[in-house]
Amino acid sequence: MTVSPTDLVHLRRAVSQARLALERGDEPFGSVLVSGDGRVLFEDHNHVVALEATQHPELAIARWAGAHLSAEERAAAAVYTSGEHCPMCSAAHAWVGLGRIVYAVSSAQLRAWRSAWGSAPSPVAPLSIRDVVPDAVVDGPVPELEDEMRELHERFARGLA
Repeated sequence: MTVSPTDLVHLRRAVSQARLALERGDEPFGSVLVSGDGRVLFEDHNHVVALEATQHPELAIARWAGAHLSAEERAAAAVYTSGEHCPMCSAAHAWVGLGRIVYAVSSAQLRAWRSAWGSAPSPVAPLSIRDVVPDAVVDGPVPELEDEMRELHERFARGLA
C-alpha cells in the first residue's frame, strides 16, 4: 500500500504532536490513532523526559485502544506516527491487534542521524516493526516529512528544544 493524501494529513498531525513534545522539552515523537472510518480517536506525544522512559505515544495508543475498542475496531484502525515504532511499541501494537502503521521516518534514519550528531545510541536494538511483528501492515518512511523530522530530532539532540 502507498501513502495517500489522507495518510499525509494524519501523519502531519503526528508530526505536530512530535513538535509539541519537543516544545515541552521531550523527544520529538507523536502518534495518532485513526478509526477505520477516518475519525481521530486518540493522539499523544512522548513523555519520556517528563514521566519515564516507557511513556511513548505508540504505547499509550495501544493501551487506550485495548481499553476502549473492540477487537474488530482495533484491527480496522491505523496508527500514524512520526517515527517507526520501537520494539516495545511494536509488540504492544501486535498484542492489542491494531491495524496498519504509517510512519514518517524509520528507526534506521533516526539511528543514522543520531550517530552523525554524536548522540548516544539507544539502549534498545533499533529493530524494524516487521522484525518484531512479521505480519504487520506497515508503510513508511515518507520522504515528504524527512527534513522536518530531521530538524526536530536535531534540535532535541543539540539541546535546542
